[in-house]
Amino acid sequence: MLKKDLIVVGSGILGLATAFLAHREGRTVHVIDRSARPVGSSIQNFGHVCFTGQADVIQEVAMKSREGWLQAAAATGLWAAETGTYVPAMTETELQVLREFGEHRGEGEVTGLSAGEISAALANPDLGAVGGAHLPLDMRVNPREAAPAIARWLAGQGVRFTWNTQVTAVADGVVDTVRGQYSAAEVVVCPGYQLGSLFPGLADDNNVRICSLVMSLIDKPTRIPTGFAMLTGTSLARYDGFAAMPGVPELRRELSQREPELVDCVANLMVTDIPEGLLIGDSHAYDLSPEPFLDEQVAALLLDRSTALLGIDRPVVRQRWLGQYADSGETNLVLEHPDDRTTVAVVTSGIGMTLSFGIARLILDGEKVNF
Repeated sequence: MLKKDLIVVGSGILGLATAFLAHREGRTVHVIDRSARPVGSSIQNFGHVCFTGQADVIQEVAMKSREGWLQAAAATGLWAAETGTYVPAMTETELQVLREFGEHRGEGEVTGLSAGEISAALANPDLGAVGGAHLPLDMRVNPREAAPAIARWLAGQGVRFTWNTQVTAVADGVVDTVRGQYSAAEVVVCPGYQLGSLFPGLADDNNVRICSLVMSLIDKPTRIPTGFAMLTGTSLARYDGFAAMPGVPELRRELSQREPELVDCVANLMVTDIPEGLLIGDSHAYDLSPEPFLDEQVAALLLDRSTALLGIDRPVVRQRWLGQYADSGETNLVLEHPDDRTTVAVVTSGIGMTLSFGIARLILDGEKVNF
């Protein structure tokens, strides 16, 4: 059967995952992006592919995404650590949520840890946790490497890239740009938080906005293992899989009393590593047109709480920045077909890296899932 050619608009991780899978199917692929290289949401995040913490309904997609990440790593040589995620429980309430989640998902997805075991895993003998868990299926990639590496590999395999080219309209297989017009049998548009510039109706219908994140990079002590990833109690209250557990309402009440500053900045306190150091964050602020200013008090709060868990007394900050991604309070995924030859796909929560290859599979197979 003749393979249809494909244009992908957007070189974020979702667009590149779609291009990667389509290329492996033997399709002719052309990627168009307004920037000169991947510089958006896909390089600004933790690189934490947190499959386990996602909702039950999306686990099949998450596992397909895990398979896609492993395929991409094998093909391109990008770093992908299958080291899992550690979650310290600093209170009995947090530990109860982890126990509930472990009973719900089973030993293959959640391994309970004693206070001593989680302290050793975080390389902090003074941690003071009451227990914890390890999520063995989670992975780590370097967000500063992953999307650029996939793009380079695809280009080397004959995938066409048109960089530094703004797309102005897409319809019926035709892509209008500032440099001319292109056409293909099918077009997949992955514009991220720029959705409104091409499909304002879809952006309005789904109340798509921009989420801004305060993040930082610090030096990593040599005692912290490579491939390290840590979630915390705030993560248990945020990610849909954990948040479905019966103990979470009590956890949220506890967090509002114990850590009101973290709750006020909508924190998902977590740490992951890349070769350059430890990535620390993050807070969440929502706006249609966010201001560019980074709140130093929020950055200091996240730094203080995270380094305390890791026993780092004097963190050396190398970089701070505001990450941004598309967000919606109504859905985690916009996946629509404005016409028979056009698919629009935007992950409207902070799980784009995690689910990228799984959602790319949905796009190419013409399927849809609500979560």
